[in-house]
Amino acid sequence: MTDDELIAAARAARERAYAPYSHFLVGAAVIADGRIFAAPNVENASYPLSVCAERNAVAVAVASGHRQIEAIAVVGSSDAGITPSCGGCRQVLYEFGGSQMRVIAESLAGDERRSWTLGELLPLAFGPRDLHP
Repeated sequence: MTDDELIAAARAARERAYAPYSHFLVGAAVIADGRIFAAPNVENASYPLSVCAERNAVAVAVASGHRQIEAIAVVGSSDAGITPSCGGCRQVLYEFGGSQMRVIAESLAGDERRSWTLGELLPLAFGPRDLHP
């Protein structure tokens, strides 16, 4: 699975976003067991109930029986460049990918792409190991 394929899936998911309030469409795609699972963000009139694309993509993978995510790609709507995942999404990603998971973000225009490990974006993460003695 190439980064280009993962980004393409995120871009396609972005087109299906439901964002009538912010108009900020986001698409995300994760790789789990060699398969791509993609989803958009879904807003709600009660703003706190909105769900980010990253968490939706994780939910699609988990609902399909997968528990280990290898990488995620995100494409947002910012004219100013890339849209990295929010802190809440980073925490959810850590649950299923750990600190070595690759995170790729590309600008809407496609002229900027960055890649990190999740550990770089979420140092000292809280995870399952913190709940067990």
